[in-house]
Amino acid sequence: DAPFAMEIKARQGIMDYRALQVGVLGAMAKGEAEYDAAAAQKAADNLVASIALDASMLFPPGSGNDVNPASTALPAIWAEGSNIGDKAKALSDAATAMQAAAGTGLEPLKAAMGPLGGACGDCHKAFRVPQ
Repeated sequence: DAPFAMEIKARQGIMDYRALQVGVLGAMAKGEAEYDAAAAQKAADNLVASIALDASMLFPPGSGNDVNPASTALPAIWAEGSNIGDKAKALSDAATAMQAAAGTGLEPLKAAMGPLGGACGDCHKAFRVPQ
C-alpha cells in the first residue's frame, strides 16, 4: 500500500462532499437549477459542517503527490511558511457567509458565490495538482 492511503482517500472524500454542496449552490447561482431556498440552505449548512470537521489528521506530512501519486495535494502544504491556515480560514469565512445568505434568496446566494468560489480556487491553485 502507498503511504497514507486511508488519509488521502478520506480527505478526497471530504473534498468531493464539499464539491457536491458547492455544485448545488453554483447550479442555482448560474440558473442551471431552479432556486430552492430549502435546498440551498441545506447545501450551505452541509458545507459549513464539513469545513468545521478537524481534518488535520488527514494531512500528515509525507502524504503529498510527491510521495503518493494518488494524492493531488502539493508538498507546498507542508512547506515552511505555508499559508494553508489562512486559506482554510478564508474558506470557512466564505462558507459561513454563504450559510447566512443561501436560504434568503437567489440574489444573496449569487453574491456569496463569488467569494466562496474564490476561496476554493485560491487554495486549489496553491496546494493542489492542476486538474
